[in-house]
Amino acid sequence: MEILGILIPVSLFLGAIGLAAFFWALRARQFDDPDGDANRILTKEWDDKPRP
Repeated sequence: MEILGILIPVSLFLGAIGLAAFFWALRARQFDDPDGDANRILTKEWDDKPRP
């Protein structure tokens, strides 16, 4: 039972890090292209090289 005194704070800390990373990704506009992937799969062009 003493291990719970260690595991609960560690799990809360790791969860807070994950939540902070998620909010950082939202603020850094990592998820701004919802239509790009949907339209890209319908084109016949091969996407071997990234666009400049």
